[in-house]
Amino acid sequence: MNKRKIWPYAVIFLSFFNAILIGSLLGLALSATKNIENIENFTEFETALPTRITDINGELITEFSSDEKREIIALDDLPQLMKDALITREDHIFYEHPGFSTKALFRAVFGVLTHSSLGGGSTLTQQIAGTLYCDRTEISAKRKLKELWWAIQMERRFSKNEIMELYMNKIYFGGGTYGVNAACKYYFGHGPMEITPAEAAILVIQLSNPVYYNPFEHPNRAQRRQISVLNAMIDEGYITKQQSEDSFEEYWGSFDYTRTGTSAYDLRTDEAPWFSEYVRRELSGMLYGSNDLYSGGFVVNTTLNLSHQKQAEQIMQDYIKYANDRYKSTMASKDREAFKRYTPFSELCMLVFNLPDLHVNDQRAQNLVIKKYRTEINPVIDLLALMNGMENLKSNIVTKGNALIRENDEKTTIEGTMISLQNSTGYINALVGGSKYDKQNQFIRAVQAKLQPGSTIKPLYYSAAIDSRQFTWSTIVSDTPVVFQKEDGSAYIPQDFKGVWEGDVEIWYALAHSMNVPSLKVLDAIGFSAAIDRTSSLYGIPQKELADRHFEPVYPLGLGVCSVRPIEVAKAFSTIANNGYEVVPIAIRTVEDQNGNIILNPEKDAKIELKSKGSSAQIISHQTAFIMQEMLKQTVDSGTLRFGSSWDSTSYCLKEKKGSGNKFRFTDSDTGQSFLMPAAGKTGTTQNWADAWTVGFTPYYTSVFWFGFDRPGQSLGLRLTGSTLAGVAWGDFMNYIHQGLKWKAFNDEIPDGVVKLDVCTKSGGLITPECGDNKITGYYLVGTEPGELCTYHTNNSANLIGITRLQIEGMRSGYQFQFETGEDLGYDLDFLNYDLTSDEISSSYSGDSSEDDADADLMYNWLLQ
Repeated sequence: MNKRKIWPYAVIFLSFFNAILIGSLLGLALSATKNIENIENFTEFETALPTRITDINGELITEFSSDEKREIIALDDLPQLMKDALITREDHIFYEHPGFSTKALFRAVFGVLTHSSLGGGSTLTQQIAGTLYCDRTEISAKRKLKELWWAIQMERRFSKNEIMELYMNKIYFGGGTYGVNAACKYYFGHGPMEITPAEAAILVIQLSNPVYYNPFEHPNRAQRRQISVLNAMIDEGYITKQQSEDSFEEYWGSFDYTRTGTSAYDLRTDEAPWFSEYVRRELSGMLYGSNDLYSGGFVVNTTLNLSHQKQAEQIMQDYIKYANDRYKSTMASKDREAFKRYTPFSELCMLVFNLPDLHVNDQRAQNLVIKKYRTEINPVIDLLALMNGMENLKSNIVTKGNALIRENDEKTTIEGTMISLQNSTGYINALVGGSKYDKQNQFIRAVQAKLQPGSTIKPLYYSAAIDSRQFTWSTIVSDTPVVFQKEDGSAYIPQDFKGVWEGDVEIWYALAHSMNVPSLKVLDAIGFSAAIDRTSSLYGIPQKELADRHFEPVYPLGLGVCSVRPIEVAKAFSTIANNGYEVVPIAIRTVEDQNGNIILNPEKDAKIELKSKGSSAQIISHQTAFIMQEMLKQTVDSGTLRFGSSWDSTSYCLKEKKGSGNKFRFTDSDTGQSFLMPAAGKTGTTQNWADAWTVGFTPYYTSVFWFGFDRPGQSLGLRLTGSTLAGVAWGDFMNYIHQGLKWKAFNDEIPDGVVKLDVCTKSGGLITPECGDNKITGYYLVGTEPGELCTYHTNNSANLIGITRLQIEGMRSGYQFQFETGEDLGYDLDFLNYDLTSDEISSSYSGDSSEDDADADLMYNWLLQ
């Protein structure tokens, strides 16, 4: 057929096909928009499916749901300031465009193509359209086209004011709040009609990234962006410079820096509020953009053990109360003594000699004033404000008064925190952020507080000392007054805990008893660089943060004068318990959608990331980790943790006494036999007794306990220390979570490259009969073990008289051997790899002194090999 005859038919066919296709697509689009026309009331929303948070055993912890925090407000009731701030920040031509801005779209596309940040391309209409009808987690051109389509349809259906009202009531402002009404109450504690320019600016910056600009989590970051919005509002003529400055000063002047960006639903049932809040914050970052955390029907499978958590919360509540009662009792006693003896004398001197500087600052009077305000004045003002709708009275007087009360409480009220990890997995099995969780106490100290670790830092750089081979288990270090020279030539003179000097001590003893001077000598010998590298790598602190955390080459670093989080302390010691292989703390295992599909797998991601590190994930060698485990056992057996691990010391807060004995002694349910679970750890009490730490571990778990003040400056006193307070709480908790577990060792056998020897606790040399009870089993890297007998108790050659060569061969084989006196040396010398001939083995001492001396010399030479 002629091509000229076919062409008209082809054109007709294609035209007909395109008409059908375009018509179908248009029909689908128009039918899809029908739901907009069916919306008669913008404030009716579909019921959201709550997100369920479960523990390691599948038990329900809590549910996250946003419905109760979507508080509707009519446009006429919205403050003009809020609308002005929103338009200034997000869409300054909102009342002019048809739903989209061509200029903004081209700018956004160009930014994507050039990989530069030129600002977003979405108008307010597009944002609300995307929220209502699209999945905003989808980053694609398809989603942007759908969003644009719906924006155009909304502009056709609704007026600008109606769109603004819908936006103000539907959009997510962070913290589990939808709409400006709920957001104002959450962030500022009042309704939207009382909003200030500074507060409006805070709200609108949440729209782009509520996690990144959360003022409670990142106040400095939020403040910088807030200033830019206020300046833009000044430029647009919405507010004056004076209004901007006044509201800015008012906002930050009364800002509660101890509060965090907690969820806004306080009435829900929550079995573990500290932990679930931590999980919520983690999820906010993982699910950012979807707004589905509170309505998506997810199931979040966490690492928490609810049984462990409830016990931890009870222990922390009891010990925080005990610490505060004891602290207040001690302070009251001191105050009475001061007022009884010193205050009258000082006041008399002031009057007689006209010395006004001697006037005593009456702290007791100040405390009485604060108490009177808290119990009498504040409730009256609060009631008047409520009855008469005087919000300004409440915000100006009550809020500022409460801020002063909080500041005073932070200085004089003891807080506490704890976190526990499973060593093999990094699972957070228990977490308590402080005393009772409520609106005023939302700071999760276990993961947020940056605290001085005190002496708990010592084992970390001791591990570097073991690696350096300059120090071993039994290296002698002198505990005597010493003057260290700083870089500027000035003197640094450290003191031990009680100002008592013990003379020459072995390294294991210095660590178990937390001795400062020997530890600083260790630090001085290995160098600051090695100590900082080792401690920061175990804590998991990035290099860029070290300066801000005060990891500096100065001697106070060796006593823990730096800044770490309790979760980082737990990570460091759990890594030692895990034979030196890095432990990554995790709280969320998986996240499932409402159909049971796993959409997030943080546990798998953490394992993949750890595996990608290769050999660098082995932060310290297996051998060094083993030696540190054994060394830190001594802290529990005979050092500063002995008190906390013993029932004999009495656990202050138990409802019933457990009896006497060790908290780590359990009974095997299968055999009925008693066993002692291996336990190790370290206490820490910072300078001026301001912080009390204990971190300890078994082959199963590592737990950290801290007690102190949120606002530093006060002292806990000599009776509330890492040993006597944190250590006892730690012992109680560890006893509970190990009930029913089988005996387990850190290692099934001594790792290759480690030597086990019985040594004298006085000299560090191999034991002799004269050493008596001064014996301990030490562990050494091969090549660093002691080769000489103890010279502290007796002469070397005299020690060797009466040892037969057959007994020497027994030493080589790893058996215990005895002197002819029958005294058991009880140590293992399987590291001796010399060979004896059969003649040497069969011969024995004849009793002749010359032969005895010769054989003794031969034995001594073998021992030195």
